[in-house]
Amino acid sequence: MAQASTPLNATVQQVTQRIRERSAERRALYEERMADQHKRGVHRAELSCGNLAHGFAACGSEDKNSLKLMNSANLGIISSYNDMLSAHQPLETFPETIKAAARAMGSTAQFAGGVPAMCDGVTQGQPGMELSLFSRDVIAMATAVGLSHNMFDAALYLGVCDKIVPGLFIAAARFGHLPAMFVPAGPMPSGLPNKEKARIRQLFAEGKASREDLLEAESESYHSPGTCTFYGTANSNQLMMEMMGLHLPGTSFVNPGTEMREALTRFATEQAVRNTEPGGDYRPFYKQIDERAIVNAVVGLLASGGSTNHTMHLVAMAAAAGITLTWEDFTDLSAVTPSLMQVYPNGQADINHFQAAGGMAYLIRELLDAGLIHGDIPTVFGTDMTAYTQEPFLEDGKLVWREGPQESLDTEVLRGVAAPFAATGGLTVLDGNLGRGVIKVSAVAEEHRVVEAPVKLFEDQNEMKAAFEAGELDRDVIAVVRFQGPKANGMPELHKLTPYLGVLQDRGYKVALVTDGRMSGASGKVPAAIHMSPEALDGGPLAKLRDGDVVRLDANAGTLEAKVDAHAWADRARYVAELDHYHVGLGRELFAGFRHLAMRGEEGAGVFGGFEADDLARQAGLIHDLDA
Repeated sequence: MAQASTPLNATVQQVTQRIRERSAERRALYEERMADQHKRGVHRAELSCGNLAHGFAACGSEDKNSLKLMNSANLGIISSYNDMLSAHQPLETFPETIKAAARAMGSTAQFAGGVPAMCDGVTQGQPGMELSLFSRDVIAMATAVGLSHNMFDAALYLGVCDKIVPGLFIAAARFGHLPAMFVPAGPMPSGLPNKEKARIRQLFAEGKASREDLLEAESESYHSPGTCTFYGTANSNQLMMEMMGLHLPGTSFVNPGTEMREALTRFATEQAVRNTEPGGDYRPFYKQIDERAIVNAVVGLLASGGSTNHTMHLVAMAAAAGITLTWEDFTDLSAVTPSLMQVYPNGQADINHFQAAGGMAYLIRELLDAGLIHGDIPTVFGTDMTAYTQEPFLEDGKLVWREGPQESLDTEVLRGVAAPFAATGGLTVLDGNLGRGVIKVSAVAEEHRVVEAPVKLFEDQNEMKAAFEAGELDRDVIAVVRFQGPKANGMPELHKLTPYLGVLQDRGYKVALVTDGRMSGASGKVPAAIHMSPEALDGGPLAKLRDGDVVRLDANAGTLEAKVDAHAWADRARYVAELDHYHVGLGRELFAGFRHLAMRGEEGAGVFGGFEADDLARQAGLIHDLDA
């Protein structure tokens, strides 16, 4: 195993300490509330006879007898299963596997509730995408409803994709008195190579490939049960859960439908029972996840060139655990975190190639040995993080863990700290008179990281598509797609625009995208300043831009500036967009309250407020209840 005594990198230590100090009062109140909930009763012993009878009325006699006893564990299953989406379809059989494994341990498991799971791949460029980000907070609330019955000694969270895992994490934090086990489904086997898929997409954007050609390429790429194999938000989720010790070691990227996947799900159940109070080794979420675990997740994200979505999700996730994470933390950690992975869109390999090259065991070993992550955090495995340099194997049908590879098996996909792909991480923050945003630079070639050009303004991604098709963008241009933030229309991903921008770049033009919307974990070779905060609708300076203004995006310097005279810029009025047409249809009218409550992207874009931060401010008299 990696050496637990490796000195922690000075910057990692400083950032961790800064987060700890910044969050001290907020975190203390969170821990106090979780401890109080634990004292009031973690499990069904607190329920009346009538409550309990309702809670097990539908169970078989074996489970019912176990549930009548108060010295056995009962696990709550929260699942994002649906059979339309490939990443979640494998979860269909997990509850029965979990229930059988729990019974074999003398315990029980009940399906506590399902949560919605929408796919950004299906809704990309469609009105439904405007519900996508808010689905994270719906998932957190749905999970809370499922666990509210107080029948459970621990919870198993079955989720995979973009907003699902962050939503489950937020709920797990608010039920932090319960031990938590995150149980993934795994990626689908490799299909059409990513480079070929991207080529067909660009040909279609240029009118050189038919829709039939495009559909065939997409079908060969996304072809079976399991997570999409590119390195987007879904697979970034899995990596981060393992970096925080919320997965079993080596479980993130095992394909579904395999004997190993089944064995890992059984073992996760058994370990969840052990982690309960009746199981004898009580490991509640709130004592496991602190600022050290959050820093591990950020470093893992940066080292792997992960999804830009997590510059919002991780902020919201940390807040749910009483921790204040900022974009400055990302920036400072990125400066000392080497880039160790190249998986599409950062390279041509997919996540299965990463797994074969050494996977999480090798990545964690490298980060531990370099002192870039905290090895001393508690994990669901019952160890600290040094055990996560191991990977699972089956010996005569029994699951065992052995040390992972000491060297990468493919340095085009995965490298060590001594010879990284780049000296710094794949994300950085941009700042300037247009506000603050983030950019994923790991897939952007050095020659494309600085763009200075006139802007073309859009308020809808379909407008930009039409301008491209009309030849209006055949020049050096920075496309600004504004009024796409959480308050405006739910902050949809604008990944649909990537092929058009890619074509322009391939034609030799200097191009970039600036938006208060999102791009996604698939952000590609075109520089894109995203999550611009404050958003245009919320007083953001993007609303001041006029067509033809020159803007300079410098990813190397971390700046984003409109080259407009400072006095003229200060005096310029903000444009007000007409957005009513975004707010009706496909259920968007149901989310009016969410749009009203949404925080800025830099604050996590959530609708729950600041959790303990708001409570502490209220106690200090800095803010007041609405009904006061």
